[in-house]
Amino acid sequence: MSTLSVAPSGGVRGLVRDAGIVAGRELRPLVRSPFSLIFGMIQPLVFLALFGPLLAGSLSGSSRGLGSDVWQWFVPAILVMTTLFGTSTVGANLLGEFLTGAHERMLVTPLSRQSLLVGRALKELVPLAGQAVIIVLVMLPFGFDLYPAGALLGLVLLTLFGIGLGSLSYALAVAVRRTDWMFWVVHQTLLFPLMILSGMLLPLETGPAWMRTAAEFNPLAHMVTAERLLFAGRIGEADVAWGFVAAAATALVGLWVGIRAMHRST
Repeated sequence: MSTLSVAPSGGVRGLVRDAGIVAGRELRPLVRSPFSLIFGMIQPLVFLALFGPLLAGSLSGSSRGLGSDVWQWFVPAILVMTTLFGTSTVGANLLGEFLTGAHERMLVTPLSRQSLLVGRALKELVPLAGQAVIIVLVMLPFGFDLYPAGALLGLVLLTLFGIGLGSLSYALAVAVRRTDWMFWVVHQTLLFPLMILSGMLLPLETGPAWMRTAAEFNPLAHMVTAERLLFAGRIGEADVAWGFVAAAATALVGLWVGIRAMHRST
């Protein structure tokens, strides 16, 4: 592991600088071995190739007018799913650093503990952004329509959500560091119900009333709806605003919980 040598700093400028140092350190293995970016594409492309065609005949009843084109409905959901899986598992990397002592060595540097969290969260968004661009480019020849303004806002929305979820993942890793298997128990217990109740893979409009009601309290459901509207070029709809509210709330809660956990980390 490379040694970091920095002078103590404070304030917002110091936090930004320290977070940049941490993010750069975390990105070096990705730059040296970019194949991890390619391997990360396998799951979303498999879903698009095998699951997407099965949806073609089941979206006619989908609301908000997105059911006529399966790719306009499904590709944004796959981007959310990629962000969800990518950022919710980053705490496992921190568990590995606990075992090797790398995290403890970072704690004794002059870097602020907030930057250790923010820098790691920002690092995770770089490969996810690259994967999102590749997925969109791959789907363009298959009839997926790209609306650049909406797509850029969609990436901003994913970034907000990813920072919050990644921070929560790190906080969970700190909380269960002495029983690291609990990380995956909590992760799997929460992840799949949230996915199903988001309408990510199947439309909820035809589901039972209790599922539709539960989805209203699921921030991931608002995220998925907003991404579909943004990638359809429908920027001004109210559901887009609710998606940003859900993403911003996730980011604020995640950073608050994550920073508190990182300060208590020893």
